Amino acid sequence: MKYFLWLFIAIGTQAQQLKNVDFQSVKANLDLDVATKKVIGHVAFQFEVLNEIDTIKIDAVNMKVDDVRLNNKKVKYLVTNKQILLFDNIKRATNYLTFKYEVQPKQTMYFVGNNDDLQIWTQGQGKNSSAWFPSFDDLNEKLIFNLTIGFDKKFEVISNGLLKKTFFKKNKKYWTYEMQKPMSSYLLMLAIGQFEHQKINTSSGIPLSLYYQPKDRSKYEATYRYSKEIFDFFEKEIGVPYPWSVYKQIPVKDFLYAGMENTTATIFSQDFVIDAIGFHDKSYVNVNTHELAHHWFGDLITSKSDVDHWLHEGFATYYALLAEAHLYGQNEMDWELYNMAEQLQKASETDSIPILSNKASSLTYYKKGAWALHALKHQIGPEAFRKGIKNYLQKYQFLNVNTNEFLDEMNKVAPFDQAVFKKKWLENGKFDIIEAMKILNQSPFMNQYFDVASMENVSYLDKKSTFLELMKSNAFYPIKSEILFQIKDIPYESKSDIIQAAFATQNLSIKQDIARLGIHSEDFKPLYTQLLNDNSYITKEIVLTNLWRKFPEDQTALLNQTQEWIGFNDKNLRILWLTLALKTSNYNPQIKTSYYDELIEYSSEKYESATRQNALNNLIFLNKNDFNYLPHLVQALTSHKWQFSKFAREKIRLMLKNSSHRSYFQTLLVTLPNDQKTILNHLLLEK
Repeated sequence: MKYFLWLFIAIGTQAQQLKNVDFQSVKANLDLDVATKKVIGHVAFQFEVLNEIDTIKIDAVNMKVDDVRLNNKKVKYLVTNKQILLFDNIKRATNYLTFKYEVQPKQTMYFVGNNDDLQIWTQGQGKNSSAWFPSFDDLNEKLIFNLTIGFDKKFEVISNGLLKKTFFKKNKKYWTYEMQKPMSSYLLMLAIGQFEHQKINTSSGIPLSLYYQPKDRSKYEATYRYSKEIFDFFEKEIGVPYPWSVYKQIPVKDFLYAGMENTTATIFSQDFVIDAIGFHDKSYVNVNTHELAHHWFGDLITSKSDVDHWLHEGFATYYALLAEAHLYGQNEMDWELYNMAEQLQKASETDSIPILSNKASSLTYYKKGAWALHALKHQIGPEAFRKGIKNYLQKYQFLNVNTNEFLDEMNKVAPFDQAVFKKKWLENGKFDIIEAMKILNQSPFMNQYFDVASMENVSYLDKKSTFLELMKSNAFYPIKSEILFQIKDIPYESKSDIIQAAFATQNLSIKQDIARLGIHSEDFKPLYTQLLNDNSYITKEIVLTNLWRKFPEDQTALLNQTQEWIGFNDKNLRILWLTLALKTSNYNPQIKTSYYDELIEYSSEKYESATRQNALNNLIFLNKNDFNYLPHLVQALTSHKWQFSKFAREKIRLMLKNSSHRSYFQTLLVTLPNDQKTILNHLLLEK
C-alpha cells in the first residue's frame, strides 16, 4: 500500500512541479572515494515556489540522504530508490534546501583504470545524472550548477563552467567551478584524470581549454586541428554569440560514445586523440563540430520531450556538415549528404518510425533530421534560414522548445506550408529520396558523379579514355573512387595507366581505394608496395595484409620492414604485425613466445576496450581452441562499454556450442568475482 501511495504522489509531483516550483541553482561540495567508488556530498538548492505545493521531488538514485533542511529547519522527507520527496506546506517564496548525501553510482559515473592511470568521468544523457548527483531527469527543469570537488592533487578535476578557485584542505585539493546560466541536469559533468591542457582564445575572446594526457602531448595539434576556426565559423554562421563563458574538451578512456556535449565541457573518446598520420582516417573534426554545435542546439535551447529530440541531433549533425563545408569545401558536404540519403533510403525499407517520435533510431534523429533542415534551407533560402535560426535561438535561449515553436519562427521570416513540410520530412517514416536527389542534382560535382556512376554497365573499352581523362583531372575524389570501383575486376595490364594516374593524385582516399583493390599481378607489385609508406594507418594495414598473403616468399622481409609500426590507439598495426609474425613459419622462432605474450597482454584489462577487442579477435583467429585468453574475454562481460560487453557475450555464445569450451567455462565459473560469474552463468544456462 505504501508503494502505491508513493507512486501516486510521485506521478502527481512530476505533473505539477514544473509549473509550481522553479529550481534556480544548486551549490555542492563533493568528495570522491576511489576505494569504494562513492560520492559523498553536501548540496544546497535555491528554488522559488510559484504556487503553494505540499510535495517536492528531486531525482536521486539509491542515495543515502541525511540532515535535510528547508530554510535551515528540519523537514519531513521520504527517500525512495529513485527520488527524494519533501512533504511540507511550502509557501510562495524563495526557499533554500540543504542536505548531505552518499551514493555508489551503478551507472553514469565510471571509474576507469587505477592508481596514476585512473580516470573518472560521467555521461548524463541516456543515463541520468541523478545516479551520482541529486538533480532532475526532466529536461525542462533547468538550473545553475556550481560544484566544488575534492580529490588527489596529482590529478586534474574538470566540471561545467569557469574554474573560480582551487584550495587545499586535509591533504586534498579542491576545485570550484561556477556557471552563470541554467542548463538541464543531463548536461552536468565531471572528469578526473592525469591531464594537461593548452588554452587558446577565439576571435570573440572565449577561452578554449584543450585537454590531453601527458603521453599524448605530441598529438595535440592533429587532435584539435581547426578547433578555433570551427568555433569562429559557428558564431558567424549561427549569428548568435557562443552562450557560455568557456569551452573545454576532454578525451577520456573507454567513453561510451564518440562525444558528449556537456555544457562548456565536451567529453570525447580517447580514440580520437590522433597523430598527423591518424588524422586522415580518424579525425576528431566531425565530433568536434557536432558537440560544439550542441552548445546552441541542445544546451542553450533544449527540447521539451524526447519526441523533439531531432531539435538536438538533427541540428548538430547539420551544422557539423556546414562547418566541414567551410573547412573542406561544398563538395564535401554534398558528398556526405548523398551518403546519408543512401543510408536513409535503405533504412526506410524496414524502419517506418518518423523523426517526431520518442522511438526513432539514431539514424533518423541525426541524419534524417539534418536532411530535413537542408530541405528547409533549400525551400526558404539560406538568408531566411539564417535569420529564422537566429530569431529562434534568441527567443528561446535557456528555455525548452518543441518542433512547432521552431517551425513557427522559421515561418515568420519566410512563409511556407508548415503542414506539408512537417508531413513530408518529420511525420513520414519514409525518406523522400526524390526530393533529396532534386536538391543534390543542383551540385555540379554530384551531377558529374552520377554521370560516372551511370556508366557501370558500359563496356570498359568504351569508357576507358573518359576514365583516364577524369583520373588526370581535378575532379573531386569520390568520382575517382567510383572509377576505381568500376574497374576493380579489369586485369591490371589493361588498366595500369588509370591506376598509375590514380596513384599520381597523391590523394590519401584514392590511394586507399587502390589498396582495397588488392594485388592480382606481379606487374602491380612495385607500385602497390609503395603504399606501405602512405600516410594512412588503414592503408598500411590493408597493404601489409595483402602483400603478406600474396607473396609468402617476402613475408620475413615485410615483417622486418614493419616491426616498429603501432598505428591508432587500438594498436591496429602492432596487433596485425604480431598476428602475422605468429603465423609466419620460421620467423624469429627464438622470441615467438614473446609475441604471443604481448598479444595476450593487449587483451587484458590494462588496455582500453578497442585494443582488447582487436587483440581478442586476432587471438581467436590464430587459435580458436586456445584457452589462455578466455579469462580476458570473460572479464569483458562486465565492461561498462556496452559495445565491448556485447562483443564478449556474442563470442562466448558461439564458443559454448563446443563441448570443450563449455567445460572450460564451467570450471572457470567458480573462480570468478560475482559480477562476472552472474553473467557467465546466465550464458551457460541459455538454451
